[in-house]
Amino acid sequence: MQIPKNQNNAPIDPSSPIELLVFIALPVLLIVVYFVARRKRKK
Repeated sequence: MQIPKNQNNAPIDPSSPIELLVFIALPVLLIVVYFVARRKRKK
């Protein structure tokens, strides 16, 4: 096995709407949907 090489990965670019959607809005939306679905299942 080889050690993976360090790629030149830049941090999230806040001026890119696609990156904001994928890395911020989508995870928050999934967490909210999870808790809403869990609450409905308990009732």
